[in-house]
Amino acid sequence: VQLQASGGGLVQAGGSLRLSCAASGRPFGSYRYDMGWLRQAPGKEREFVAAISWTDDSTYYADSVKGRFTISRDNAKNTVYLQMNSLKPEDMAVYYCAADPLEYGSNWYAAGFGSWGQGTLVTVSS
Repeated sequence: VQLQASGGGLVQAGGSLRLSCAASGRPFGSYRYDMGWLRQAPGKEREFVAAISWTDDSTYYADSVKGRFTISRDNAKNTVYLQMNSLKPEDMAVYYCAADPLEYGSNWYAAGFGSWGQGTLVTVSS
């Protein structure tokens, strides 16, 4: 699968951005797409942000973004979104969309992913 992330940019603290991740190579309707968003800030390790399950659209979030970020999908467009509201300076990072979980189980979204997009930069000014 090929993943193309977009939507990053510069925003003031308190503002909003919506990231998009377009998937290609495997039709959404015929392949299991459990998807996630992760981010990496300068000098820090990559961290989990949000994920959405293919089977029932269950969503999962890091504690740091709960209540502010929303992950969703549009199967007709083969696209997953990350709506980010009330952005904080600490949200500034390169955001990556990901697919193909390395493990399946109750905490599949925390086990890592096998396919990655190129990343999109989110800059939050204070």
